Amino acid sequence: MAKRTDSHRRYDLDLLRYLQVLVEEESVSQAARRLKVSDAAMSRHLATLRTVFGDPILVLSGRRMVATIFANRIRDRVQSIVRDADALVNDSETLNLRHLSPRFTIRANDLIVGAFGHAILMALKQDCPECSIVFSPETEEPASEALRNSRIDLYVGATDDLRPEIMRQTLFLTSFRAMVREGHPIFARGITPQTLVDYDHISVSRKGRPYGPIDAILKERYGLTRPIAMVVPTYHSMIETMRETDMILPLPDIVIDRLPLSQIQLEAFDFPFELPPVTSFQAWHPRVDTDGVHRWLRDTVFQVIRRELVRFRGEGGPTLKSP
Repeated sequence: MAKRTDSHRRYDLDLLRYLQVLVEEESVSQAARRLKVSDAAMSRHLATLRTVFGDPILVLSGRRMVATIFANRIRDRVQSIVRDADALVNDSETLNLRHLSPRFTIRANDLIVGAFGHAILMALKQDCPECSIVFSPETEEPASEALRNSRIDLYVGATDDLRPEIMRQTLFLTSFRAMVREGHPIFARGITPQTLVDYDHISVSRKGRPYGPIDAILKERYGLTRPIAMVVPTYHSMIETMRETDMILPLPDIVIDRLPLSQIQLEAFDFPFELPPVTSFQAWHPRVDTDGVHRWLRDTVFQVIRRELVRFRGEGGPTLKSP
């Protein structure tokens, strides 16, 4: 690797901001969208960063980009520098959260609330004892409209229906596994696409839709159709009664990882084909982007979710998204 010269070490705050967002998003196109620049411009900034730091910053891992060990190591310092600099510009006085009593409305599904809701509230209360949270359920109203009209302060989820002006930050990727009762006959038969469709399935859909990516893969690759016997609105709806049935329930791994499977007589297995991961993120309206209290809310949500994922998955797991 070429030795860096003094001229290569010259960089400004904007370049550090590009570095921060590139490492957070692990995607040139998503980083470009977030900072409202073209993909080509973001690629040029990445090239400059590689020269300045003498490190690739992002590298290919399969079909996606991941941050290098060096980028992850300096991540927290870069984030702190950018955040402190923004605070100097945006805050005319030091924010004293202990004297405030904000009530935050966050739209999120039961997966997010169940996995992270309590931890987020406790972390917020450490800095702001009088704060409170209203977790608003997902509705037919698009998240963009609810953010635009101030009916919610923050959206946490995986919808792909966001208007271009809505700002977003990737939180994590999650994969799906299948959950069944302990001793389910599919284990003795072997888990294949064919045995998978020999049993009734439960589909989770707030809008009552029975089919999704699993069905598309079964149909396109294997010519098979999954029998959907029940559609439920939330991920936790059927967990307590799964031990009484031979039905199969697909669940995100962040739900399964937190369940005491042996105690509730359940088991989980991987699907016999690769499923695309689901990207979860937090989103907010640009009018609150520089607001000190809202920025503190977003930073806390980000850090809490990262901490909880590390606790349940282990540091460096493939589905973590680094800040």
